[in-house]
Amino acid sequence: MSPTLVSVENITPLGIWLFVKDKEYFLNYTDYAYFKEQTLSSIQNVKFLHGFHLYWPELDVDLELDNLKNPEKYSLKFK
Repeated sequence: MSPTLVSVENITPLGIWLFVKDKEYFLNYTDYAYFKEQTLSSIQNVKFLHGFHLYWPELDVDLELDNLKNPEKYSLKFK
């Protein structure tokens, strides 16, 4: 059995707890607003591709793991 590389651990009124490659990240709705009004199943349907790319196919949302590790490097915000 292969290890789970990505999973949505919790969805709260403030954001999403995401577990990626043995580390937990919090994606708050202020910075990641495109998740706020989505269904639970569409948020939970996340793929980890190429060892660095997160993709939510139902939402057409792409994030590189570096965005979560080093958010200060990325000034682009959802509007």
